[in-house]
Amino acid sequence: MKSKTRLSDLKVMTADQLEQEVLNMKKEQFNLRFQRATGQLQNTARVRVVRRDIARIKTLAATKRDAAQK
Repeated sequence: MKSKTRLSDLKVMTADQLEQEVLNMKKEQFNLRFQRATGQLQNTARVRVVRRDIARIKTLAATKRDAAQK
């Protein structure tokens, strides 16, 4: 199981890397939802952490896009 994504690690990533990270997190989110639905999920708090990490990554990606356009 992955640990929480660190903001310092995200800040050094390129926009493409951030998009890939969002895709990876969305896959994990899907798997967690599937596990929860089938009653196999042990760590229910991970769903919340992943959701917030996705939002954090998307926010950082948008900030980088805005800075690149200026």
